[in-house]
Amino acid sequence: MSPIVAPDPNWPAQVQAEADRWRALDLPGLVTIHHIGSTSVPGLPAKPIIDLLPVFEAIETCDAAQARIETLGYEWLGEFGLPGRRYFRLIDPDTGKRLFQAHCYAQGSAEITRHLVFRDALRDNAPLRAAYTSVKARCAALHPGDHRAYGACKGTWIDKAETKALEHYT
Repeated sequence: MSPIVAPDPNWPAQVQAEADRWRALDLPGLVTIHHIGSTSVPGLPAKPIIDLLPVFEAIETCDAAQARIETLGYEWLGEFGLPGRRYFRLIDPDTGKRLFQAHCYAQGSAEITRHLVFRDALRDNAPLRAAYTSVKARCAALHPGDHRAYGACKGTWIDKAETKALEHYT
């Protein structure tokens, strides 16, 4: 598991450059690409892996784009445990470090709303952001090198924060 690092002011530019690479493929059915996850929240420490949320007209259009997306160096892992999602990851061939994760969904998926609302709540609410920073640090300290245990550790807190954010923002 990558360590949590201080916020990098270059993350938005990296997202823009990567989204431009996706858009250059002129993928049929690609509607938009959102930046989600901790790297999308200014001031929030994060694992240095950028999460993208490409939205497609339908999941079938994403499936049809698989080979073209792989030309960018991404590995396709299908749903990878989350029904309705198509997951791609980009790993640096020289370092072996994961650089980007793409969580693709069909337009209208509740998962899109969930991700964007949680992101926006963290962006808009400094106490929530501070609390999440604390949770992430505690879980990283408790579970170094174990990304599954780290995710499970912060999962309950995230679920509660997402529920409150969904009530507030929708």
